Amino acid sequence: MKITEYFKEKGTKRATFELLPPLKGDNIQKIYDTLDPLMEFEPPYINVTYHREEVVYKKHPNGLLERRVVRKRPGTVAISAAIKFRYAVEVVPHIICGGFSKEETENALIDLHFLGIHNVLALRGDTQKTERAFVPEPDGHSHACELVEQIMEMNRGHYLDDELGNPSQTQFIIGVAGYPEKHEEAPNMQSDLQYLKQKVDAGAAYVVTQMFFDNAKYFRFVELCREIGITVPIIPGLKPLTAKAQCHTLPKAFKVDIPFELADAMEKTKDAKDAWNVGVEWTTMQARELYQAGIPIVHFYTMGRADNIRKIVGDVL
Repeated sequence: MKITEYFKEKGTKRATFELLPPLKGDNIQKIYDTLDPLMEFEPPYINVTYHREEVVYKKHPNGLLERRVVRKRPGTVAISAAIKFRYAVEVVPHIICGGFSKEETENALIDLHFLGIHNVLALRGDTQKTERAFVPEPDGHSHACELVEQIMEMNRGHYLDDELGNPSQTQFIIGVAGYPEKHEEAPNMQSDLQYLKQKVDAGAAYVVTQMFFDNAKYFRFVELCREIGITVPIIPGLKPLTAKAQCHTLPKAFKVDIPFELADAMEKTKDAKDAWNVGVEWTTMQARELYQAGIPIVHFYTMGRADNIRKIVGDVL
């Protein structure tokens, strides 16, 4: 089923969840342990993130460093298939520019098409930790808009090899990311909105937002999108805080603001349980307000744990 059909439902409240693939060498049971407690809420789809390669340096006994390129979280396509067939639910694997050539991207999309997975989220991906700016792969994409265009070309039956005989059209529904507080690399919000509009104009059918902790920023973001002609659904993405330290690490990692009231409440917590409760209460408040405003789907970033998400969703649905 095309997940965009769920966005058209009126008077419904649904929750969707995003998962991280397990680290290389871990068991897929970790995915099932996260999802099992959440499936009672009948999510219309599950997102599975994709992670680019990382550069690590191994020190040898002689003191020399060996540079290695590794993928610490492989398996997005396989995990997506496993989830789809274990739970009979739609999945939305992420497809990223970083670390992939156009041909590698096409091959991943062909695998998904063969598996009957027709929903994807197209992202540029993060900059390498060892680089100051995003560097695409040779013959890779520099921007998510280009990735959307490649996927749409496959939907039209146009592959990289233009000599293919009778190429089949894919049926991908494409989502893209939006940033209520603007992308960290955008010079200003107006520019960032124009980049988002380019992705939508290229063929994206919906937007899912970066996490935010102030609903007013989401509602204002939607208004700004509508003002420049972005009419597709904009799905809010929420993540509950789980530790006091996240008030400092998340703004640095994701360039988001933590409201004073939330940061102050987290700072006053005495232990991990207190912090867990504060995070749950705040995100519950956010989700309830979003549903009351008529938002049909709220997207939750699980970050590999289900206890807090289960509590939040159970209280608001």
